[in-house]
This record gives sequence, structure tokens and C-alpha cells, in this order.
Amino acid sequence: MTKYGLIIFIWAGILFSQSNLEKGMTAYNRRAEGSIEDQANPKQINYAIEFFHFAMDESKVEAVVGLLKSYYFKGKYIAKTKNEKKVIYNSAKELALENLDKYPKNVELHYWYLSNLGSWAEVYGILTAAKEGVADQMKDHALTIIELNPNYEDGGGYFMLGAVHYKSPYIPFFLSWPDNDEAIKWLKKANETGDAKPVQKVYLAQALYKNKEKSSAISLLEEVTNMTPTKVESLADWEQIKKARILLKEYR
Repeated sequence: MTKYGLIIFIWAGILFSQSNLEKGMTAYNRRAEGSIEDQANPKQINYAIEFFHFAMDESKVEAVVGLLKSYYFKGKYIAKTKNEKKVIYNSAKELALENLDKYPKNVELHYWYLSNLGSWAEVYGILTAAKEGVADQMKDHALTIIELNPNYEDGGGYFMLGAVHYKSPYIPFFLSWPDNDEAIKWLKKANETGDAKPVQKVYLAQALYKNKEKSSAISLLEEVTNMTPTKVESLADWEQIKKARILLKEYR
């Protein structure tokens, strides 16, 4: 047997011995394989979704979280049309809502629900999101994440809370709490918790620029454009690098 054949044989043996949940996690961890910058190859994430579905009877909440992560990735980096994205994010939204009452203390469930809900709002637009009360939901769940585990996803709860303050429109008598000063406060807190993610830096830069802190905003964006994408999060990193480049041209 050749060296290459031996590797394939060993890898097949490992997969055969794994549970569906483990197979789903293995495929999810390989989601960046075959990608080109922020354009993903769908092969591994499709495997992940399939195995997480099979795993629902084995380990319900872990399989649900795996599906939410996979749906988010597929909607973000694989779906090409608005309708494709709507189908994916609706599936994620419905799945999360079916399970949040069952697992109210699961920080991963709250976080990945919000990740998909934020993307759902982007696809459906501000008016639909406002009618659905998305901003209030995101604020409440972000506070829950902070309460459950403020360090999860490197300050993910702080980031979500800051992001919803930054992105939500101020609507008198209807949505009066969004505030850019609050956005800066919580986005700074996120950046100071764990390892600051590129998306956290880009959001903070935008909030600072809105507050007329141009030099600080540019400095953060330059950090992102000069970074080397990580192996596991390469698509998310490339997405933010490209966004930072566009914002720098606008801000300078």
C-alpha cells in the first residue's frame, strides 16, 4: 500500500468508528477545505449538516448547535442568492426557537441563534426585522450570553450587544434604546475579552468613525487588513479583511 493509500485507509477507519455527532464535528472543522479567500467549497459543510441531522437522536442539544453553526456558515459563505439565504436562515431560526425553551442555559444555543438571526435580518431587511422585534430579541439574548458566559467566543455576548446597538435604527416610541455610545462601550468590551476577532475590530471601527473618532477607526481597520487569515476561520477572516479595505478607502 502506498503512503497516500495508507493515509486514506486510516482516515476512513477513524470516520467509521465515529458517532454521527463526531462525524458532523469533524466535517464542520474541515469547512474551510477547498476555499478560496471568502468563497467556500460546500462539500464539508454539507456533510456536517447531514451528520448533525442524523445525530439529533444521539445528543440533541449538541447536534442542534452543530446545525446552527453549519447553517450560519452555509448561508454566509456558500448561498449565492437572497432566496437561498432566506431558506437557510429560516431553518436555523425555527430550529433554535424550537430548542431555546428546552435548553435555556446553553450559551452556544443562544449565541448561534443570534448569529443566524442577525444574518436573517440582513436578508429580510430593516422593516421586516423591526416588525419581528429582532433588535429586542438580540439585545435580550446577548445579555443572557453575557450572564451565562461572558468569555464565550472571545466576548461574543458583548459583541452581539454592541453590534445590535450599532446596527439597529433609532425609531422614536418604538425602538428608542439603540445608541452608538453604548455600541462603542460594548464593542470595546468585546475587543478586550479573549482574542479580539477581526469582525469585532471592524464593527468597533465603524462605531468609532460614526462618533467622529476617525484616527482610531482607521488604526483598527489597518490592523485587520494587515492580518494573516487563520486556517480554521480563514473565510471569516477574509470577509473582514475585504470589508476593512473598502472602509479604509471610504474613511481616509
